[in-house]
Amino acid sequence: MTLERRRQMGEAAVAAARAVGYVGAGTVEFIANQDGSFYFMEMNTRLQVEHPVTEMITGQDLVEWQLRVAAGQPLPLAQEQLQIRGHALEARIYAEDANKGFLPSTGKLIRLSPPAESINVRVDTGVEEGDEITPYYDPMIAKLIVWDEHRDAALARMRKALADYQVAGVTTNIDFLSRLVACPAFAGADLDTGLIERQKDFLFPAAQAVPRDALLVATVGELLWEQHEAKQKAKTSGDPWSPWHARDGWRMNLSAARMIGFRDGDSLIEVQVSYQRDQWNINLNSETTLARGKKLDGDQFAVELDDRRLIASVVAVDDKRHVFLHGATYILLRDDPLHLVEAGGAQGGGLTAPMPGKVVALLAQAGQKVDKGAPLLILEAMKMEHTITAPTAGTVKAFCYAAGEQVSDGAALVEFDSEK
Repeated sequence: MTLERRRQMGEAAVAAARAVGYVGAGTVEFIANQDGSFYFMEMNTRLQVEHPVTEMITGQDLVEWQLRVAAGQPLPLAQEQLQIRGHALEARIYAEDANKGFLPSTGKLIRLSPPAESINVRVDTGVEEGDEITPYYDPMIAKLIVWDEHRDAALARMRKALADYQVAGVTTNIDFLSRLVACPAFAGADLDTGLIERQKDFLFPAAQAVPRDALLVATVGELLWEQHEAKQKAKTSGDPWSPWHARDGWRMNLSAARMIGFRDGDSLIEVQVSYQRDQWNINLNSETTLARGKKLDGDQFAVELDDRRLIASVVAVDDKRHVFLHGATYILLRDDPLHLVEAGGAQGGGLTAPMPGKVVALLAQAGQKVDKGAPLLILEAMKMEHTITAPTAGTVKAFCYAAGEQVSDGAALVEFDSEK
């Protein structure tokens, strides 16, 4: 965006507003080519979601300006009095799953901890921890805006801010955004509307196993939460000092040992734990680590693994464990042999809803034979339509819902028999 192109776009935007006699705050959108040409797209009679970027680089409050103009007051400054300083970036923090075509995610915000705000970091949001992301509204959680003297420094600010953003209870695009700002093409401003498709190998890497440190932290988190809950229950019991409340693994002769299980995707991970006074010997994949831990505020822990000390958080949402460590988020399922739950996917030959929504159309008939990928029904959620397709060649036995009916996340939609 050269100074000349910025001036030309500004003049075109003003001309468009004047042509219709518009008074007030408004935004004119253009699409630009690399050769310097640009084309009118649309005008919105309001500030756009990206207005904080302009505010950060000009030091002006555009919302205040909007209210002043609406009250009949003149603009505080003329165009030639405005100056741009530094570089700003904005990221939309969304409840959506980038690995599933950016499908929206719904649920309760069990954990919502944004980065600390400063002169360099701004967070605009309309939700709080404990609120629910529903299928009835846009799933944006917040806008994260950063500023610094130049683009490279602003990118570093954004990477740090995204690493500090912790959300549990819904799937978010934070990890995707972290990869995006680290992508060499994006960092080098080699930008166009095909960026995501061009860089899909970088932006959507193959799934990796949860690292060892995250598994160890999750294990220590389970042990510390057990101790914490036992202490809380002891306080309200008739005998708070009873040794039966203890969760220290004490035994008369031998030290106590147990297994804690997690699931990482389809993989079952068994962690062997031996109790030793105020520490544990944790055996994972035939490698033993001496671990200690201390519960801090909320769901944060100080964890010692041999001679290393880590600060991490583990948030439990039903059987899910969200592990926040080193600026990354890892999700595990707590494996309880007494309550084994199969998560997601097709169940009993059926197809399930990827999110809450409304069935708007049935595209096949009961008893119809279809090929793999054939459209079966359309589900509408959060202003988007999603087509549910046949996973294999087979026969549609029955639809579980009629057009117009609401469905919940994970609800069985179609009874389907796959061809052998």
